[in-house]
Amino acid sequence: MPTPLSSSALKVQAALRDLGMELEVLELPASTRTAVEAAQAAGCQLGQIVKTLVFRGQTTGQAVLILASGSNRVDEAKASALVGETLGKADADFVRQQTGFAIGGVPPVGHNQQLETLIDKDLLQYTEIWAAAGTPNAVFRLTPQDLIRMSGGKVVQIAPDRKV
Repeated sequence: MPTPLSSSALKVQAALRDLGMELEVLELPASTRTAVEAAQAAGCQLGQIVKTLVFRGQTTGQAVLILASGSNRVDEAKASALVGETLGKADADFVRQQTGFAIGGVPPVGHNQQLETLIDKDLLQYTEIWAAAGTPNAVFRLTPQDLIRMSGGKVVQIAPDRKV
């Protein structure tokens, strides 16, 4: 018998249902706080994990959500150029205030407000990906197309250029 979902995971499940998406939030016994832990818990490749990062615009103070492939680093200069202002890391209080979730469990949906969102184009190479679902051990499986639809994000090259 599946364990009942925590309140944060239920909030994500409700947001998915409100969007008309029949995706199932799972709370796992293992931690999914980091991309590596999430890949191990979900039994998938690191690149299939949607790493959810919140940055803060240095001029506007606005939150920017970056949904990156778990195997990629985010090129902050590229991201800054894409949104038109310098981005800095957001602290835990800012992340919770803007999204309604704690770092380590921030999902791509169900936030306190609409966030400008950038999606790493490298996620599009997978048929299925996994995203955080509100807690450090909750995830859900989706497709890259689901991610684009639910987040309203712009697909961009966000990883640093690879040296050849």
